[in-house]
Amino acid sequence: MRHIALHFCMIGLLCGLPVPAGAEGFGPFPVRNFQALDQLVLAMPGERASVLRKGDFDVRLEAANTASIASDQEAQANVTMKFETVRAGLFLRYGVTDRLELGAEIPAYHRYGGFMEGPILGVERGTTGVSPARKALRDLGYAFNISKGGRTMFQGSEHATGLGDVSFYGKYQLLQETASRPALSVRAAVKAPTGDTGEVFGSGHPDAGIGLALDKTFATGWILYVNVNGIFPTGRIAGLGLQPVVTGLVAVEYLWAENFSITAQFDYYSPPFHGTGTRVLDKGVTESVLGVSYRLLPQLIWQLYGVENLDFITGSAADFTLSTVLTYRFRS
Repeated sequence: MRHIALHFCMIGLLCGLPVPAGAEGFGPFPVRNFQALDQLVLAMPGERASVLRKGDFDVRLEAANTASIASDQEAQANVTMKFETVRAGLFLRYGVTDRLELGAEIPAYHRYGGFMEGPILGVERGTTGVSPARKALRDLGYAFNISKGGRTMFQGSEHATGLGDVSFYGKYQLLQETASRPALSVRAAVKAPTGDTGEVFGSGHPDAGIGLALDKTFATGWILYVNVNGIFPTGRIAGLGLQPVVTGLVAVEYLWAENFSITAQFDYYSPPFHGTGTRVLDKGVTESVLGVSYRLLPQLIWQLYGVENLDFITGSAADFTLSTVLTYRFRS
């Protein structure tokens, strides 16, 4: 879909609310690379630099529905993908000290034919035109097969459900934000091979990553977020060698009111695969994100965001993702 802002018409209902000076931001959206094969590698989703206070405990529930479609027939590899995936994630964070927090994420997946093709087709016809992959696969309701040299590398069944790879995170805040400097934190993560490799829900190998998160308020009600990460996958996936991955994001959040904000975000992911012969695996991903955050209760935050493939690098990203997130904070 080409105009994800259409999903957030509720923004207009909140016009006219005052912007509080010095209100705390909600942070970037916890977006990851939702491409079905790239997400087999450790993800370091969007994070703010600030950490939880000592003794605070966050429980975050996320449900993301991703439409994936690709049709690529090359001399070396053939790709036919048309399906949607629901990714449900339980993310837990705990403030160990006022500078250190630890977290864990437990994901589960369900792959099926999906429901978003109609709306996506409607938007594409009214904007950029129907994508070549969607034209090529218009008669298929579901497909997931990737082969190389006559050998099937990835094949996932319809209506498959399973656990993904569990990840563990740590974040240490190096700098507090002041008038002249940003908040800065260092992040680390590891992934355990708990996912179902037979249904392409896990890699079968552990991964590790390290990164930096930066926040800076630059005007009344405006906050800038920057994340940069390096991820180091191990082993091989479906016999394919892996390479280190660089990911990053830049996000700008506008605090429309103390309890409501709008965030625009740009994400980049380099590919974990190389030399496969298909752009679906060999190319990086560039995506835009637009969404809203709303504090329903003093300790409960609801977020809604959409992720759109920008096509700066053609043929590698998931088509469109719509996600909703609920975060509840238990105060110490």
